[in-house]
Amino acid sequence: MKLLKTLLLRYSVILILVPLFAFTLMHKFYVSVTNIQYSEEDNSLQITSRIFIDDLENVLEERYGVELQLATEKESKETNFYVEKYMRSKLVFKADGKERAFLFLGKKYDNDLIVCYLEIEDIDLPKLKTIEVENDILTDMFEEQQNIVHFRVNGKKKSFVLVKGNNKGMLNL
Repeated sequence: MKLLKTLLLRYSVILILVPLFAFTLMHKFYVSVTNIQYSEEDNSLQITSRIFIDDLENVLEERYGVELQLATEKESKETNFYVEKYMRSKLVFKADGKERAFLFLGKKYDNDLIVCYLEIEDIDLPKLKTIEVENDILTDMFEEQQNIVHFRVNGKKKSFVLVKGNNKGMLNL
């Protein structure tokens, strides 16, 4: 009976520990989510991009040689400059094939995510036929990076999963 209890205890410990080790061996999931919504009131496209803080921090350090210490008390005063610079190099928006610049409105932190707020002003939606987004966020750093884009424009909803080599999505209006 004592042997049976010992064996059961050992197997119980193994059953508990094996799943824990499996999680440490799993590969990290690389993803960003960008939401694009038309504001009739402001006549603009309002855009939010959610990116994991540690991934963005790593790419900014590698690309620009800066340690920004995002979401900490020691965060650099230059953070907005570098985040905006990176976003401008990785996101392109087009309306009817013409590139449209966005305003970087700012950022906030939400748990382990940075949320960037962007806006494209003076969008005459009734006259547009297409809105296109090119999203290369983190694809130069992580081969497995997936950038999910959700359009919500003019009552239409469409989503894309953009990856390196297939980085464009278009909404036909």
